[in-house]
Amino acid sequence: MDAEALRTFVTVAETGHFQAAADELGISQQAVSKRIAALERHLGVMLLVRTSRGSRPSPDGQVFLPYAKKVLVVVEQAEQAVRPGSRPLRVDVLNRRISPAQAVYRFHRSHPERELDVVTLSSENAAQAAQAVLEGTVDASFRALAADQVPAGISVERLMDAPLELLVGPGHPLADATHVRPAELAGHRIWIPGITPGTEWAAFYRTLSGAFGLSIDALGPDFGPEALMDTLAESNSLATLVGRGDRYLWPRAHDLRRIPLSDPTPVYPHVLLFRSGDQHPVLTALRAYLGTAGPRCPQDVWAPEWVGAAYRTTEPAGTN
Repeated sequence: MDAEALRTFVTVAETGHFQAAADELGISQQAVSKRIAALERHLGVMLLVRTSRGSRPSPDGQVFLPYAKKVLVVVEQAEQAVRPGSRPLRVDVLNRRISPAQAVYRFHRSHPERELDVVTLSSENAAQAAQAVLEGTVDASFRALAADQVPAGISVERLMDAPLELLVGPGHPLADATHVRPAELAGHRIWIPGITPGTEWAAFYRTLSGAFGLSIDALGPDFGPEALMDTLAESNSLATLVGRGDRYLWPRAHDLRRIPLSDPTPVYPHVLLFRSGDQHPVLTALRAYLGTAGPRCPQDVWAPEWVGAAYRTTEPAGTN
């Protein structure tokens, strides 16, 4: 049933004249007549009685009128529910500890009036996350998506290059270093539990290992970040890698050290995925915020070539 025909019938019934309804709806009187005629044919009844003084609902029209009004209210509510900005922006941040989540959190702190729904599709790889964006499960996602895997209908912006840091315990040979070159990590075991095969972060660490001759593994059970911090504090040989904007907490007695990597600085390229043409005002505001917030990355950076230099790269939004 045509909602505009319903709206026209209700307007004629309330104004009592086809021309008055046409003026109120911003259409011609002929269009009003066509809509009413089509609605009456569809229902198989006469809805309006035409007289020299105007029009009034017929007995069938009187029965139909309150239902037509209810339908129009529901239609308006349905339209309002999906208008840009009428619902929270649903953003996948992958993991609530890492820099995209922290950047979105700072955006929310700066713009508390902007409604957000933050989720983690952590079990999905980048291609699956892109499909979730395309299907509308989420509005946007932070992923290191290979340039040749971007599906049609998805726009991408490389908005957050997160510099990597070495995280070690006080007994590690590099614990007192002010910075470390990636090549100097050769021969040291870098343990990153929880690397899921087939994900973009697994591909990232595999590429990083090959580029600098590193030993990165995820051997053993993953008991979570707190257990990782405990293990590092007790070990004289284990190290892990974290992003500069990642948020990890540990007891003061652990005395863990975050050491910047430089010459070059490996960065994890968090690419924002969103549906092409999405006009959600919170998405627009978030993109603008991420494009300006945070310090500049060093000039000498390393990132996997498969991420794609064609993405628009801006300043990272994550710091500690």
